[in-house]
Order: sequence, then C-alpha cells, then structure tokens
Amino acid sequence: MDRLFAPWRMEWVERDGSDDIEGCPFCVLPERADAAEAYVVAESERAFVLLNNYPYNPGHAMVIPREHTGAYTDLDDETLFDHARLKRRTMAAIAEAFDPDGINAGLNLGSASGGSIDDHLHTHVVPRWAGDTNFMPVCSDAKVIVQAVAESYEQLRAAFAGGEGTRTLESGSVFVEF
Repeated sequence: MDRLFAPWRMEWVERDGSDDIEGCPFCVLPERADAAEAYVVAESERAFVLLNNYPYNPGHAMVIPREHTGAYTDLDDETLFDHARLKRRTMAAIAEAFDPDGINAGLNLGSASGGSIDDHLHTHVVPRWAGDTNFMPVCSDAKVIVQAVAESYEQLRAAFAGGEGTRTLESGSVFVEF
C-alpha cells in the first residue's frame, strides 16, 4: 500500500476559522499587508495574481481584475488589456518557475460554469505535466498535490521578481509595470 504524506495540510485541518474572509476574497486578499500570507504573488495597475488555495496542480494561479464584477463584458478596455498582459506575464513566470509541459488557462463565467466564486471574474492559469493525471481522481476521488502552496508561492514570486519592469511592494508582492 502506498502512503500519501502531506504534513503541511495539518495547518489547514487545525485552523480555527478566525481567518475566514468576510466579503469577496478577491477584493479582500490584495489589500492585506502580508502578500505571502494572502498568496498575492504579483500585481499590476488593474489586476493581480493570486495562488489558488485549492490548486489543481502546483503553481495553479489566478489572474484577477481589481474591479469587482462577474461579467467579462463589464471590463473597460484598459482593464482588459492590463488583465491580458498580466496573464501573459503569469504564463511566462509559471514556465520559468515550474517548467511544465503545458498550461491550461481559462475563465469560469456564471453560476453554471463550475466556478466557486462567480461574482468576481478570474482567469485560472494551471501548469500541466505529461502524466499529472492518474488513477487517484478516478478511483479514489482524490487529487494528490505534490507541493505546498507556500512553496509554489516562493517559486512563482521569484520568477516574477526576476522579470523586467518589476519592483517589490511593501507587502512583498511583485509589482509589474507595463
């Protein structure tokens, strides 16, 4: 019998709920003083990059416009362009940090799309490797994540920080200027 070893999950299991977020997490998290605690990796003028707390794979990030809306058609041209450029920069940082074989990127729009937060749009950017899908989700209804989110954060943040036109903010996240 194989054993799954994930001691970093104990922090999640033992949490007391005192850090539960009131309101929209995509509006609250980028305002926190400690970017690493909130998993805010990088920011631009109109969008930011947040690691997913429930990742499909290590390095699963989301690029999120600062504007609180669930409708893609509500975003003005400047926000759309900033969001698109930050997505491109996120894909480059993921490629540098994790060297995946591919990347899935996409939006879940509307309550029927499968997303858990439908009133603040966000683009998932998920690194993929040949062989990262195995029997566990099919036979055991479980996904094995092989890296702690905090470790993914450090790798991805370093990749952003090494890029051109960046500076580190007081919070610790990396600001990307276009």
